[in-house]
This record gives sequence, structure tokens and C-alpha cells, in this order.
Amino acid sequence: MAVITDEHQAEQEAILPKVRPLRLLRWLMAVLALLAGATCLLLLLVWNDVQDGIILSAAAFALVANAGLALAALMPDARDAQVHLLSEMMGQSGEGQMVTDRAGRVLYMNKAAEGFFGAAVPDGNLDRLAGGDGTVAQTLGRLQSDALSGASSQDEFRLMLPNGEIHGLELRVHPIGNPADKVAWYLAEATARQELREVLRNEQALLTDFLDNAPVGFYSVDQEGQFILSNNTLANWLGYRPDELAAGQDLRSVVANDSATLLPGQGAAQGEAEGVGLSNRYWDVTFQARNGDTFQAQVTQSVVGDAAKGEARTRSVVRNLSLERERRSALQTAERRFREFFDHAPVAVLLLDAEAVILEANVTFAALLPEGETAAERSLFDFVNEDDRKYVDRQLQAAWANEPSSGPLEVALFAGPQQRQMELYASGMTDAEGGVSGILLHLIDNTTQRNLELQFAQSQKMQAVGQLAGGVAHDFNNLLTAMIGHCDLLLLRARPGDETFPDIMQVKQNANRAANLVRQLLAFSRQQTLRPKVLSLTDVLAELTHLVRRLIGENIELRIEHGRDLGLVKVDQGQFEQVVINLAVNARDAMTGGGILQISTANVSWQESRNLGNDLIKPDEYIKVQVKDTGKGIKKEDMGRIFEPFFTTKQPGTGAGSGTGLGLSTVFGIVKQTGGYIFPESDTDIGTTFSIYLPRYIPTVDDAAAASRDEDDERPKDLTGKGKILLVEDEEAVRMFAARALRNKGYTVMEADCGEAALTQFNEQEGDFDLLISDVVMPQMDGPTLIREVRKQRPDLKVIFISGYAEEAFRRNLDPNSEFELLPKPFSLKQLAGRVKDVIGA
Repeated sequence: MAVITDEHQAEQEAILPKVRPLRLLRWLMAVLALLAGATCLLLLLVWNDVQDGIILSAAAFALVANAGLALAALMPDARDAQVHLLSEMMGQSGEGQMVTDRAGRVLYMNKAAEGFFGAAVPDGNLDRLAGGDGTVAQTLGRLQSDALSGASSQDEFRLMLPNGEIHGLELRVHPIGNPADKVAWYLAEATARQELREVLRNEQALLTDFLDNAPVGFYSVDQEGQFILSNNTLANWLGYRPDELAAGQDLRSVVANDSATLLPGQGAAQGEAEGVGLSNRYWDVTFQARNGDTFQAQVTQSVVGDAAKGEARTRSVVRNLSLERERRSALQTAERRFREFFDHAPVAVLLLDAEAVILEANVTFAALLPEGETAAERSLFDFVNEDDRKYVDRQLQAAWANEPSSGPLEVALFAGPQQRQMELYASGMTDAEGGVSGILLHLIDNTTQRNLELQFAQSQKMQAVGQLAGGVAHDFNNLLTAMIGHCDLLLLRARPGDETFPDIMQVKQNANRAANLVRQLLAFSRQQTLRPKVLSLTDVLAELTHLVRRLIGENIELRIEHGRDLGLVKVDQGQFEQVVINLAVNARDAMTGGGILQISTANVSWQESRNLGNDLIKPDEYIKVQVKDTGKGIKKEDMGRIFEPFFTTKQPGTGAGSGTGLGLSTVFGIVKQTGGYIFPESDTDIGTTFSIYLPRYIPTVDDAAAASRDEDDERPKDLTGKGKILLVEDEEAVRMFAARALRNKGYTVMEADCGEAALTQFNEQEGDFDLLISDVVMPQMDGPTLIREVRKQRPDLKVIFISGYAEEAFRRNLDPNSEFELLPKPFSLKQLAGRVKDVIGA
């Protein structure tokens, strides 16, 4: 708000106040004329008798009055002319002018003012002039108040007219009267000036923003090194605000190295300070931020001002090299990572041109190529199976047309033994203009997956075979039990000199051989019944040494290395011996020209098992048995199949483990059922190593008692006894043999051919039995169900299960705390009688 000048005050005095004397004279003349007319009329009414004198006097007075009236009539004409002249002058003025009273009513408005406000405002006031704009109304009201208080002032605003146009107006107000009772308004067009001012303000804001937030820093310091100004960028790098730097911060406090050369009038800048605007100089500077962090920068600087007068200052530009180096490093890192991603992606990646020529291939694809071949500048179709080429060509054409992918294409690459099954994905690579510049190809090798699918199908088949073998073995065990048992019954009556004695022995021996074959079938299906006991593998291997030497022959050297302080294991000794013998025979067949077979043992600690790096083995303490040969080794492609049933790389007639027919699958089944692990390693023409890890076992008191019983079993003993036995078996031949055998030994035997019949007899006898002998698998009520029922009445009843299945196959159907003995089929008379006497005697 500005105060009105003397010139504007003179304008005020030149308007309406000049007509004030004329207005007073006009009113005075009008009053005299009225008085004269009234006097003449009174004389005529009162003094009728003096007519002549009155008439004369009236005529004279009328003459005077008329003269006065004429003069009064002439004087308004002069006054109106002046007012009209003044109104014309104000109306023709290019400056808007108007007058308002104390209430804000518009008393006068010239044409220019009407143009500014859009139209004449009859009976208008300031609020109507504002057009509903609250800001304009507030400004008009404030100027009105200032003028009525005797002060001249001015302001400007932007007003929207009824036709939508926006005008910028400058307003000056002057008080009229003393005290002021009216306000003179002067209005001038200010649109262009306001728009120019707004443009300049915006450009200044843009320039300020550009300088403050430019990617480089700006600063200026005086000769003392004090900051004069700086932009936001530099201040942020240094951890300050620009006003903090300008408030007395010294350049030397933020420069880590020699800063003297950056000061105007000193050091290398001395020469520049002698002139104005000399050429720029460059320095490499280490800046130190408020928090102590440093960054490298290049300062470009010129010095202006007279150093001799202390007026030198710098114009400095700071380029943060750390940020550029970080960006450059990030770009290099991104390029390197992309190259690594491209080269070492787990899938093959190719870049093709429109003719399917390979422009670039990653390491994964190169690894798939046959030895000695390269992919660069070769057609993709050189590697595609002929039957798949038309489908690949169709996929590439769709990719070049940038059509949506229809999904992966199954193709075969390469020929012969190195053929790979691949999933092909093709997509177009677009350039900056959106056109297709190449084809990006991803090839996923699912050969292993296909092989796994085949292996899974094979394992499913083998599982079915195993289940079948287990069922067959169970049936065979029933038959063999009857055969062996009845042979034992015959041998009780036959003497060695009898004619039938050799025949009976032949039957029994062949039955035992058949029983061994059945055990191998159960080992393959992992359904065999193991009789684990605590063993020292040192002793077991020592006992096996003579047999292994005979098996491998004289041209192969056998080396046995026993680990020191070897721990104990709990395994089925017979099955473990079968594992070692089978591996030894395989090693013999791999060393047809002779070699070395080494069998070693060692303790493996928990930490050592963890460091093996194999996720399949659980960290624990183990006893390791290693069987190593110097044979021809196993091919890499065969390593994943060596434990498959019936898989062999040998010619017919030379298969390892002749007599079992199940090869390494039997070994694998035995080790896994024992709770151990087996891992093969092989190098062609160097040899093969099988490492077996068996859990280390800590003996208990029960183990010592079991060992004592085993020793007792080895000594001859009396198998006769007394007791009442309930025998339950659905196979008549087995039941007949077992009943006769037990009766011959002095026991009272009651027979039942199913679980229901046995439960009926048990209830009829009120549970008066010393022992229950039951088959496991029977129609309707099986053995475990029968045991649960009878033990509801006799919880202490002793039980022996006889079965051709493994104990684990039916234990889950029993109470975990349920106690029983298991006699696996086939069994002999001696084994049956011995087990019954042990249980009843216990």
C-alpha cells in the first residue's frame, strides 16, 4: 500500500470542489426572487386604496425581482457549463474514475471505469462491483476504509468480468471532504503488467529451482573463505541447509584436503583475482560432510571482484565424482550381473536373427553341445531333431511377428546318446521404435525330469512287483514251513541208515534253499523280518574274510582295514553279511584282470556326518563301512540306476550275486531297512567305492540279556515242556505240523483255523491258556485284533506271532506297549519248540 503523491493531490483539488462557490450564489439569488414575489403579492392584498403607489412599487420590485431572477437564470447556465465541462473531461479520460459515498454506493462512474467493471452498475455499490469475488470485495472495502479515514492509498487485483474475461486493475483512492465523506477512485489497466510480473516470477522460480536442485553444486565464497551463497544440492551433500552455510560457515571446514587454492586472492587463484571473469580453473577436491563422510569432487571455479579491495569472490561449480563413480560402478555391476545372469542361467538362452541364426548363446547352452562344437553363427535348426523342425520354425515365425506365445514347445536337440529333451520358449525382442529386432529363445532341459518320470514309473512298477513278491513270499513261507516242519517230523522217526533218510534230507535242504530265496525277495521288497543284534563289525568282517577271499579269487588282493575303537551297531548279522558278499562279488566282476578290493571301517562323528554335505543323511554318529575296488568303474549315465531292481551293465551269465538275481537293489533294501545309508562313487577306469553308514548303537542292559539268550540258544537244550497252548493258523498244513510238534514236546494244544473260532474257544475255556500262538494275516479277524480282544480278559497272556511278513508290517496295528514274540516263517520244529519253551519258561 503506497501513499498518494502531491501530483495526485492536485488532481483531487481540480475536480468537484471548484464548483462549490457557484452553487452557493445560485441558491442566494433564488431566495431573493422568492422574497420579492411574496412582497408584491402582500402589498396588493393589504393596500387596495393606494393603488397607484402600490402598483408602482410592485412594478419596481417586480422589475428588480425579474432582474434578479434573470441573473439567477443566467448564473445556473454558467455553473452547468462548468459542471458539464468537468463531466465531459472525466468521461473522456482513459483512466477509470468514480466516486462513492460513505456507504460504498457509487455516485459517479465514467465510461472507462464501466469498461473495467464490465458495465454500468446502476444503484451499485462496492460489493456488486466485486462480482461475488470475496478477495476483490475485501480489497475494495479496505481501500474505502483507508480513504474515509483521510488516507490516500493504492492496490491492485485481478477481476473476472461477467463475460469471463479477467482484468488486472490498479486502484488509487483519495478522500473527498474534510472530514472525508466521499471517496474518489482512480482505476488503471494493469493486466499486461501483472501478467509480465507473473511470467517473471515463474521464470525466476524455475531458475531458482534449477539452480538449487541442479545435479551439480553451486557456491560462492569471499576472500576470507566464508560462504556467500550455495544451492540445495551442495548443502545436502555437506549435510547443511543453504542458510546455515551462508551464516558464517567457512569453506575450509568442509574441505578435507588443501583448500587454500580455492580461496579468491590466494594460492593458485591469485592470478584470477586481479581481473574480472577470467577463465575457469579446475581442482580435484575432497569434501567432508557434517557427519564426517567424505566424497570426491571436481570444482570448476572463476574469481570476480577486486582482491586488492577485499571484494573478490568465487563462482564455483561442484561436480560430485562419487555419485558419478557410483553410477558408473552400478552400471558396470548391472552389465556384469546381466552377463552373469545370461551366461550362468540354469536354462539355455539364445539370441537369434530373422533367419534363426544364433547370434549369441549362453554358457548353459554351450555345455549342452557335443564336445568340440560351437553355436555362434550357426542355424538353430542344425541342432533340432528333424521331426521337430517344422514346429520350431512355426514358433519362431510367431515370435518374429510379435504374436503372443502359445506356450512351450517340446523339442529334441542333438542326436545320438547326447540327445536332450527341451522345452522351447520363443519371444520377440523389440527395439526403441517398438519393432522386432531379434528372437529371444529359452530352452529348459527337462531330460532329467523325463528320466525321473520314467524312473518313477519304474519304481511304481517295482513297488508293485515288490508287493507281489511279498505276497508270493508269504505264501511260499507257509508252504516251506509245512515242508520243513513235516521233514522234521519224519526225521524224528527216521534213522541215518534208513533208506528214506537221504530223501528226507534232500527235501529239507532244498526247502531251506527256497527259504533263502524267499528271504531275498523279502529283502528286495523291504518286508523281511530282521533279527538285529548288537555287533562289532570288526568281528563280523574277520569272520567273513575267509569266505570273501574264496569268492573274489586269487588274482584280486583283499585288504581289510579295521577302525580303531570302532563303535557297535545293531543289525541283522546275516543280512549285513549278505550286503558285504554282494558288494565283493560285484567288485570281483569289475576287476576281470585283477586288482585290489579294500574293505575298511571307521567311526563318523556327528560333526563329520554334518560336513559330508549330503542332505540325505541325518547328522548323527555312524559306523562307516567302505568297499572300494580298482575296477573299470560305472558310467556316469548309469550311476542313477544301479539300485534299480534287475538293472545290470553286465552281459547275460556274468551277473553279480548269481543265485539272488536282485543285484544291488537287495543291498540297498537291506541297508535302508536297517536304518542306514549307502552312497556310491565311481570314476571310469579308476574304480568304484560304496560307503555304507550304519547308526552307532549304545548297548543297554536288555541287549546284554538278549546276547546271553542267544548264547544259550547255541547250546543244546531240552525242548520238552508243559503248558496249555491255543494255536491259531488258517493254513491247515502249518497248523497240523505245529500242533503235532508241540504235542510231541509235551504241551496241550487247542487248534483254531480263524480268529473268531479262537476267540470262542478262549471264552469257553475262560482264558485258561499259558500261551497264544497266532498267525498275523487271516480272513476277517486277523492276529493283532484277536490279541487285543483276549488281552481285555487276560492282559498278562503271553503271545507268539508266526508270520511270513516283517514285524513292522503289523506292529502299527497293535498297542505300542503291547508285548509279544515273533517267530518268522519258515521255521523248523526245533525253532518252534525252542521259542515256545523260552516264552512259557520266562
